[in-house]
Amino acid sequence: MPSSTKLTRALVDTAMGRVPADLVIRNGQWVSVQSGEIVPKTDIAVKDGRVAYVGNDASHAIGKKTKVIEANGRYLVPGLLDGHMHVESGMVTVTEFVRAVAVRGTTGTFIDPHEIANVFGLRGVKLMVDEAQKQPIHVWVQMPSCVPSAPGFETPGASIGPKEVATAMKWKGIIGLGEMMNFPGVFMGDTKMLDEMAITHANNKVIGGHYASPDLGIPFHGYVAGGAEDDHEGTRLEDAVARVRQGMKAMLRYGSAWFDVEAQVGAITEKKLDSRHFILVTDDSHAGTLTGEGHMDRVLRHAIEQGLDPVTAIQMMTINTAEHFGVSKEMGMIAPGRWADVVLVNDLKNFRADVVVAKGKVIVESGKWKVNLPKSSYPAWVKNSVKLKRKLKAEDFKLKVESGKSKVKANVIGVIENHAGTKHLTFDVQPVNGEIKADITRDLAKIAIVERHKGTGGITLGLVSGFGFTAKCAIASTVAHDSHHMIVVGTDDASMAVAGNTLARSGGGQVVVRNGEVIGQVELRIAGLMSTEKADIVARKAESILEGFKMCGCELNNPNMQLSLLALVVIPELRISDKGLVDVTKFEFIPVLES
Repeated sequence: MPSSTKLTRALVDTAMGRVPADLVIRNGQWVSVQSGEIVPKTDIAVKDGRVAYVGNDASHAIGKKTKVIEANGRYLVPGLLDGHMHVESGMVTVTEFVRAVAVRGTTGTFIDPHEIANVFGLRGVKLMVDEAQKQPIHVWVQMPSCVPSAPGFETPGASIGPKEVATAMKWKGIIGLGEMMNFPGVFMGDTKMLDEMAITHANNKVIGGHYASPDLGIPFHGYVAGGAEDDHEGTRLEDAVARVRQGMKAMLRYGSAWFDVEAQVGAITEKKLDSRHFILVTDDSHAGTLTGEGHMDRVLRHAIEQGLDPVTAIQMMTINTAEHFGVSKEMGMIAPGRWADVVLVNDLKNFRADVVVAKGKVIVESGKWKVNLPKSSYPAWVKNSVKLKRKLKAEDFKLKVESGKSKVKANVIGVIENHAGTKHLTFDVQPVNGEIKADITRDLAKIAIVERHKGTGGITLGLVSGFGFTAKCAIASTVAHDSHHMIVVGTDDASMAVAGNTLARSGGGQVVVRNGEVIGQVELRIAGLMSTEKADIVARKAESILEGFKMCGCELNNPNMQLSLLALVVIPELRISDKGLVDVTKFEFIPVLES
């Protein structure tokens, strides 16, 4: 709400007609998320970026210099908010993310930059915070909480602890603590995790949750007691119910690869739980998804298809989100005193933004930008993050077996399409000349983690199933949640070496190699995570990765995002890190090969 007498007076005087509005939108259908209704024939008057008046006639606030937009019966929707997401997952900078999503009706987002934090620590977070402050829409930052995500099980490029959290909580633009991924640390009473949460509470900010276990027993209750206030890791109806009953906000995500709305929305549509305790989010959205399919508008269309009333679905990405983060006096609804964030659309069910007003300015009309986006420069250190001890060779990817073994049991990571979780598979495998080879007839590929932060030369090998490769190929990525070492999967050792060396030369990114030749690549110079190019260019290059997967025989939806999570040692069941193969259900290392 207005923070000065001057602004308060301006809003009052505009509402009373004593001074003209800067902008008036006339004759729209007001989607009043605060009352849960659609009010026809509504005008909005805006002064100094804020809503001064919402009613059936704002003609008294129109002056000679007032900009007037005729809604002509279009819906007036509060700007859409994404309550949990990672800019880095789109492979673009904050500015380019805004360029892609604001045209879709997103006027606010709550980002957790724990990807860049795993590479550069606090200075990487500050880089994102500073860029976020320059945007024409609202970009709030959550301070990453778990760097590393699972201490002792991975080695990131930097670390964050209570001292860094306390420092960041004083920065302008920090809205809370990012997802508390180390859920075992919380319920086991890890001092570092509890200190970070206590510091956040002391600063009256929100703690993001991440409870990735299906166990809703005592460990879940211990985790909730630690103070996490939301959770996006639910994949079942009972997950959503349990979280809301415990006072958390259930975040239902629909990103590029995680489709968790359909399984959980029944908590509202069937069990009739109060929808005001649910929030729709994306979590991770690929550049191609953002530019080709949409952002929160895409989530809205999907949620409505799953049976949600349009107004209810809009509440779940506007007022619910704003109230959760304590900013409903600023945004989340069209009401006096709030920022004038308004989207004009013709159809709520087939939501397509026509006009986007953010902070009182028309920033987009018919998909075209009407204002200039800020320019940002990036220091040299942020573009020099891929450090290999030496050039990789095919021999580096040989999975060797003790001599004399005729058959061994392999613990294999099983990919699950459209889900962040994996399966713990076991394969009986036969050594060939003292090593285990990839086997496309059994959908068995190799996976490697190549240390890239310190140049130690460390390489960890394992096996993965589920990509369906049918050719000699390899895919490498420096996007490898959360420690973001280089991750390489493939069916051919020589191609794996080519893929890794290609990324090292380009400063990071993703690359597909087939029969020893590069057939797809996106360069991500910033921390090995984000491109310096515009979102549409990144999307085209990223599409070459997806096409490359297909040429290798993989038919999964967004397999590059599935690949990027295979090193995320906080989501069950099986993952691989620079330290070895991890059984996440037990949080212990296990061998890749057993006698």
